[in-house]
Amino acid sequence: MDYRVFSLGSNDGLAEKISETLGMPLGQIKCRAFSDGEQHVQFLENLRGKNIFLIQSTNPPAENWVRLLLAIDAARGASAHEITAVIPYFGYSRQDRKARPREPISARMFVEALESVGANRVLTMDLHNDAIGGFFREANVDYLYARPVFLGYFKKFFKKALAADDMVVVSPDAGGVVRAQSYARRLMKKADLAIIHKEREIPNQVARMKLIGDVKGKIALIVDDMVDTCGTLARAADLLIENGANEVYAAATHGVLSGNAIETIEQSPIKKLFITDTISTDRSLGSKIEVVSVGKTFGEAIDRIESGESLSALFEAE
Repeated sequence: MDYRVFSLGSNDGLAEKISETLGMPLGQIKCRAFSDGEQHVQFLENLRGKNIFLIQSTNPPAENWVRLLLAIDAARGASAHEITAVIPYFGYSRQDRKARPREPISARMFVEALESVGANRVLTMDLHNDAIGGFFREANVDYLYARPVFLGYFKKFFKKALAADDMVVVSPDAGGVVRAQSYARRLMKKADLAIIHKEREIPNQVARMKLIGDVKGKIALIVDDMVDTCGTLARAADLLIENGANEVYAAATHGVLSGNAIETIEQSPIKKLFITDTISTDRSLGSKIEVVSVGKTFGEAIDRIESGESLSALFEAE
């Protein structure tokens, strides 16, 4: 089946890497915003009978979600055979439940919107909660994980510390323990793990923190799915240093980095913050942030989808 890959503009850098991995140019499309902020999308080539992959991270969420939905509708109207929304970062994924009365379940609403305009498949990475996949009733959902890319990078970056068994992986909260364990088991012989217990009273602000586990004399690596304002991350790093950690590093798949996040990281004891390029890195990231690309992973996933091969094989060699 003939297929084409298009970038909708939110992360052209990642789209180019995906294109290079596939060995094919990106499709021709025109995306723009009118003076009043309305989005306009026009495909500049024939889509009839083709499988279409639309690459669009949804950060900032408002205009990028709208552009993606418009593009899916346009592709459906142009008689595309199958439409895959490639959403490296799924905006609103943190709003996956009703925390208070009279609130929307925003993640579910965007899932319903994707299906209603005609998406056949969604390809995404490190959802904040994998249960979001359960909101889909018609479209297929393929999950990718940044872990294999990070692991390969960390085994080189922390080579000496790993050889000396001087590392500990830290979960920033109880909900991230499984993720942290998956890194610890694959990086270290002893799989040392520490957990930060935190009580959050309002979004992006934590009232109290407590460390569970021993980090004294160790190099601590905090692992999370995303970093936003980074205030909580900086406080976690302070707590680790107070409890005897020699150095603190952090890694997160999605570098949202909103507000004063860059300044917060620069002033924190964190030596390096590793992020991927699921969200555009075409911006100032300061001196402590290092980007590890997942373009090859997405490219290989698209190739496997088109050839009918298993995606799980991408992770079996970890």
